[in-house]
Amino acid sequence: MYVIGLTGGIASGKSTVSSMLAKLGAYIIDTDKIAREVVMPKQPALLAIMAHFGDEIMLPDGNVNRKMLGNIIFQNPKERSCLEKMIHPYIEAQVDNCIKKAEQLGHRTVVIDIPLLFEAGWQSKVDEIWVVYVDPSVQLSRLISRNQLTNKEAMDRLNAQLNITEKAKRSHLVIDNTLDVENTKQQVITAWLNVREKMNNVMA
Repeated sequence: MYVIGLTGGIASGKSTVSSMLAKLGAYIIDTDKIAREVVMPKQPALLAIMAHFGDEIMLPDGNVNRKMLGNIIFQNPKERSCLEKMIHPYIEAQVDNCIKKAEQLGHRTVVIDIPLLFEAGWQSKVDEIWVVYVDPSVQLSRLISRNQLTNKEAMDRLNAQLNITEKAKRSHLVIDNTLDVENTKQQVITAWLNVREKMNNVMA
């Protein structure tokens, strides 16, 4: 199994690239989706979060108040690290299960869509790292607009992640999402076709 780690900064357009890859036939493992699932009501990770952060971070329907929790962890690196230690083992276990499922279905390549690939130390779990890059100023404005955040709230979230320029330096491939969607799409198509060709050569 050939594993591609797709990462990027918040509001860089990683989800857009992930959707493009899915349309091209890529098997996508969405760690954001998994992260939401592992903190659903009655899940062990949620119980640990409640025990640490208290009932005040819970909504009446039993779900986590993500905005409140976000404000806590993005202003306090220790609390953020604590949260990550609580949920990352559950996320990793689910990702491993998804890779096994992909193998059973006959896929030779999977794409793990993971925002915090570098921060979580997942470099060794993937064969290739693709970073979706966007100019930092564009990233900030997109984040403020998309999430309806203040400038400070947006900066707190950006500062909680490895700088997107540094991520680009550490990757095998950079997909520049600064320009229009069509430009990004062409980069994605080329990258995916190159992977398909590589895998076909391996099987030949």
